[in-house]
Amino acid sequence: MEYIIVQAGGKGTRLGYLTKNKPKALVPVDNLPMLFHLFRKYPEKRFIIIADYHREVLREYLSSFAKVKYQVVDSEGTGTSTGIRQALELIPPSAPFMLVWSDLILPEGLELPEEYEKSVSLAAPYPLPQDYIGISRTFPCRWSYRDGQFTEERSQEYGVAGFFLFGSKGSLDGVPENGELVRWMQARQMKFREFGLAGTREFGILKEYEKLEREKCRPFNRITTDGDVLTKEAVDEQGKELAVRECKWYEKAKENSGQILPHIYSTDPLKMEYIKGKNIYENQLSHAEKRGILETLIQALRQLHQTEQVEADSFSMKEAYYGKTMERLSKIEDLVPFGRDRRIRVNGKSCRNIFFHKRKLERKLEQISCKAFHFIHGDCTFSNLMLRENGMPVLIDPRGYFGYTELYGDVRYDWAKLYYSIVGNYDQFNLKNFRLDIGADEVTLQIDSNHWEDMEEDFFELTGADRGEIRLLHAVIWLSLTTYAWQDYDSVCGAFYNGLYYLEDVL
Repeated sequence: MEYIIVQAGGKGTRLGYLTKNKPKALVPVDNLPMLFHLFRKYPEKRFIIIADYHREVLREYLSSFAKVKYQVVDSEGTGTSTGIRQALELIPPSAPFMLVWSDLILPEGLELPEEYEKSVSLAAPYPLPQDYIGISRTFPCRWSYRDGQFTEERSQEYGVAGFFLFGSKGSLDGVPENGELVRWMQARQMKFREFGLAGTREFGILKEYEKLEREKCRPFNRITTDGDVLTKEAVDEQGKELAVRECKWYEKAKENSGQILPHIYSTDPLKMEYIKGKNIYENQLSHAEKRGILETLIQALRQLHQTEQVEADSFSMKEAYYGKTMERLSKIEDLVPFGRDRRIRVNGKSCRNIFFHKRKLERKLEQISCKAFHFIHGDCTFSNLMLRENGMPVLIDPRGYFGYTELYGDVRYDWAKLYYSIVGNYDQFNLKNFRLDIGADEVTLQIDSNHWEDMEEDFFELTGADRGEIRLLHAVIWLSLTTYAWQDYDSVCGAFYNGLYYLEDVL
């Protein structure tokens, strides 16, 4: 079986605000768009994706981020049968294929029926494999399939989940361009072998989606805990590269860390102390308490910065602040709405589009000089700062590099990342606690608060950092977040617009 047709049409209205700006196939689950879970499970297959609602968003998003073989067909009708006829035209006559709804997340351990796989692997003149229907088992569906009959009744044990395996496209001859696919199958009295989909998750409605725990790690990591030990493992090549840097950073930092770091038990894989406490942004604190924490953090970061220094690398400065940012932005110029406009209106402010002012930004960043690189954390946002139960802050998840340089970098990068949480409320944005409204001619972005904005003056007083430089770097960090947060279309767009909003005041 080489081909997979994904029914990604429909407006996804039952998912509410999640599909305001994007199709439901791009709604993130476990740090990946729902469609990309299929890509990850079947990376060698050929995907034919049926699109209608926000079809251009889907096309541009896939063009930027999909790493599988795929084609998109535009459906013109309505209902779950729409687009299937066009999709079948892209499949050879005798080729077996899967048809699946985009809002199904299949379990990692799911294997296709042995009889189907065996018959698929046999060449002619052997008969074509029989067709299979996926039965939900663990979640309710509107249609049921029992004793070879379709019935329009809600069922969990016999639910029709939106998953089919066909021996060839001849099984769907005459499929209509409009209407409900299962109803058409019922009318044709189609017969299937049943295939249990226990463990599959379905996210067709907002209520089910909102039950998900908010992810605090990126999709290239897997975190597990066992008592007081937390294990962090990479799940792809990007994760492996970052893990090497992170472990190297911990080895260096523990020499002069005091109580600001967790205890590290091993680095292959990374096993560390599980911090019993909360992220800083999860605590309700008075101004005086926040001032005390900020003083401790800044003192700890200064202690790290003073550990060791090396000569500054101008190429790393250029890469970290400008090169990386523009490289990431280049992937989304055609993806974000208004990306080709000279000015974009964000939260009532007319903002210059960076794509038309990149040389001005480049020259502005070149004015930030640096004589020495220091040992830095590189990502000291509140998301990477825990509070122990006794109130002591702990630094976790270091970046471990700056531009082309390992371990060492510009100390302003640490201060800008801290400012990113204090003023920018990055952590709430990272948890998807924001609303993005892309209108006909303007954008509105509302991010929930970390409730640290009142510490801005204290931050500058305690760090002694240059306001203009930090605010410039803050804007650049938002712009650089665009494709680092690629898993969610709204996050890509929101980071871009927020970067323009802050950049307008300092460019």
